[in-house]
Amino acid sequence: MSDLMPLQAVLNARSLSPVDGAGRRGCPLSDLRDRLRRAGLRPTRQRLSLGWLLFGRGDRHLTAEMLYDEAMRAKVPVSLATVYNTLHQFTEAGLLRQLALDGSKAYFDTNPSEHHHFFLEEEGEVLDMPECGISVDSLPEAPEGMEIAGVEVIVRLRRRKVSGRA
Repeated sequence: MSDLMPLQAVLNARSLSPVDGAGRRGCPLSDLRDRLRRAGLRPTRQRLSLGWLLFGRGDRHLTAEMLYDEAMRAKVPVSLATVYNTLHQFTEAGLLRQLALDGSKAYFDTNPSEHHHFFLEEEGEVLDMPECGISVDSLPEAPEGMEIAGVEVIVRLRRRKVSGRA
């Protein structure tokens, strides 16, 4: 099932995977509603539609503009401002993780767990770094009254320039 379907199809969608041991099939929309409620968010039509687009394709990284483009292709009637607001609400609720990779735009990760990233500078693409046991030694002491909440490693990549061959 495409994640870029019209809103009505999203609201009528059914899951293809069993939810319980009895083999009953669940509704992904109902699962998303429950997820939003557990995060303290009211499951509005716009949040459900954007949540479907965000979480329906597994873990990924995208900007507000990328999600807005997907919403337009899926015929979800939202403004870019609504997309930004929803992404920030989902981030505050712990459903997304905001990544500060490029000064001109924010990326959002649908996997909010602590993990590290590669950033492909030329493509503007973010990739999860494989679990490789990165350790960050000798962090500075936090200022008085503060504590370190986490450490994020972002490795910026660019293609090597190929020298001319004779």
